[in-house]
Amino acid sequence: MKKYNFIYNVKALLMMAVGLFVFNACENEPDGDDLYTSTGKTINDYIMEDAELSSFEYILQRIGMDKNLSAWGTYTCFAPTNDGVTAYLDSLWNDDECRIPHNGMTENSLEGLTDSLCNDIAKYHLINGTYTIVDLAESSGSINTLLGYMVSTEVQDGYTLMNSSRIISGDNEAVNGIFHKVDDVIARSSRLIGDEMDHVEGYTIFNDALKLTGIDKLMVKAKKDETYTINDNWDVSASSGTKTDELYWPEECRVGFTIFAESDEVLAKHGIHNIDDLIAYANEQYKDCAQWYDYVSEKGITVSTGDDYTNQWNCLNMFVRYHCLYVNMAKDQLVFESGSSIYWNYNNTLCGGEPYDYYETMLPHTLIKIWEPQAYACGTSTNSSSKRLYINRYRPNNTLTDEVGTLGSAAMHGTIRENIRVDTNVNRQAHNGHIHGITDMLVYDWSVKNEVLHERLRFDATTFLPEFINNGFRYNSATEVSAMNGGGSGARIAFPLNYFDNVHCYNDQNKLRYNVKGAFRSLQADAFQGWGNYDLAIKMPPIPTGNYEMRMFYSPMQHGGFMQFYLGTSSDISSMQPLGIPLDVRIAAADERIGWTDTSEEDDRGIETDRALRNKGYMRGPFSYRGHAESYVEAITGNGNCRTDGTVVLRKILTTQQFRQSEEYWLRIKNMLSNGDALKWQLDYVEFVPVDIVNNDQYQEDWM
Repeated sequence: MKKYNFIYNVKALLMMAVGLFVFNACENEPDGDDLYTSTGKTINDYIMEDAELSSFEYILQRIGMDKNLSAWGTYTCFAPTNDGVTAYLDSLWNDDECRIPHNGMTENSLEGLTDSLCNDIAKYHLINGTYTIVDLAESSGSINTLLGYMVSTEVQDGYTLMNSSRIISGDNEAVNGIFHKVDDVIARSSRLIGDEMDHVEGYTIFNDALKLTGIDKLMVKAKKDETYTINDNWDVSASSGTKTDELYWPEECRVGFTIFAESDEVLAKHGIHNIDDLIAYANEQYKDCAQWYDYVSEKGITVSTGDDYTNQWNCLNMFVRYHCLYVNMAKDQLVFESGSSIYWNYNNTLCGGEPYDYYETMLPHTLIKIWEPQAYACGTSTNSSSKRLYINRYRPNNTLTDEVGTLGSAAMHGTIRENIRVDTNVNRQAHNGHIHGITDMLVYDWSVKNEVLHERLRFDATTFLPEFINNGFRYNSATEVSAMNGGGSGARIAFPLNYFDNVHCYNDQNKLRYNVKGAFRSLQADAFQGWGNYDLAIKMPPIPTGNYEMRMFYSPMQHGGFMQFYLGTSSDISSMQPLGIPLDVRIAAADERIGWTDTSEEDDRGIETDRALRNKGYMRGPFSYRGHAESYVEAITGNGNCRTDGTVVLRKILTTQQFRQSEEYWLRIKNMLSNGDALKWQLDYVEFVPVDIVNNDQYQEDWM
């Protein structure tokens, strides 16, 4: 678990205190003018005073990071010795497998490094926040650097290792963080993910398939070609109504990939001993997929069992594509875990919410579900496989319950099919992605559509917009972002209007913001939001064909906006159809126009008022969030620890209609107030719920 040692920095402690107030109020962020000063050493002082670190200091100076480490901030720095840097330069220069000769170096020297290489080396040795050696040992095997990639930690022969680099002088306190001296450059792969697959032992057959289909060549980028600048028509103010206290904003956009792969050993259990066997298996699995893969049938696509494996609709090609994601995630990034009672989305030990997420694969418009079952649900053990990650795990009647306010009795959920587990022993990092081993065969089959994904599908915006993940923003804390912002505001990140592939702005007055992880009533303790004279469309995640009720989660708040929603099959404004009447987020939940009530004061625990809410187009927020009465929680769970603070969250029912897997769907959000450019729109998560789940005559939808 990540820890921050605020005793090293008075400023950070003050910002956290102010930040907690800010998170509850959702108002202006802390003022950045009262920067902490001290006569003590900065991290850069440690580096400059050590003659063995002059090469690393040169690298920092090349990209201006020495100034960051001389100023206020909260960093952990791993500074490699000159001998370590020299050895690393040799490895770059003499790398015969890299796609670019000598990795772009012009000569085997410090001066031969490109600015890009200097940037990568420097940022891979810096972390936002402070980590002592004890903290590193408790970091569950990986931490997030400024470069956004993960490095592993372990202890060997009395030394703490960062990958294979030893900390030879650690826990040096600086006024702007912690300084560690390491004996070597911390190693990371410079290979692209397809090339890295060549070096993963025991995965030869899957690797053959990756190369034979040419899918490895689809994963050759590490960042978008565009660079991003501030437009004259928008600002990076920390909140609406002010241009002070500027936010961090990104100037580049990384792309990344994740591969889930069966080992040769796993394949052998299914009679697959070579690439020909795998081709035969893929043909059998996908040749009739039009019966359940609606995209294929709706588009009139002919699936091929021939030998042109680069054909997107060849069965082997389809098999491999379903193993590949457009996001770069280490194992501990696959699902969100709160880890603290401050985050209200998953009070796991209290209310039973379980971490899960859905991701789009390279097989067009298909999803996989990654689920981390917990050993508890409202105080009752539900599954012994705690702290394990599963792909396409299936539980009958999932998201339905026979007990109001809980996940439901064990009897109604029947036998659980665990399906595929992510192998904890394979978490291989490439330059632009991660490779994870899996314990069984991964296929998009009938059961994925009709069982795994036939439930209330809840999608967090920071998951289905890949830029959040690939650039290391999802799950960021205010402390981490503040360090990225040179000690300024860390409560939000600002984005150029063209940053997201799947966000289309119809004017240049939109303000795109990310409320970073904090004490919010939201699915992953964060939210995508903005203000201004906004008019934008966001592409929704793909779902199997069917009739669904579409919902959006929101928090009633005085500084919320008055907005109209539209739904279209493209971002073209001509395709947009309005979804009911505008939503006024400023209306309190208990207002008669909505009709929320305190269920603790009702004999039926809110069943009847839930019907009244639905008739007006609303639903309560999840039970596992704050805002539910203490006495009600005691009645259901036997404990009163799912706290209440009087704040209510809601879901707005946007539409009930057919959605087709072969179509794109874009949600347009338009400001309806001529003077409302200081009021916010916010997209935390959306839900798509099959109508037979909504109208189930035996069970009701659970409150999680």
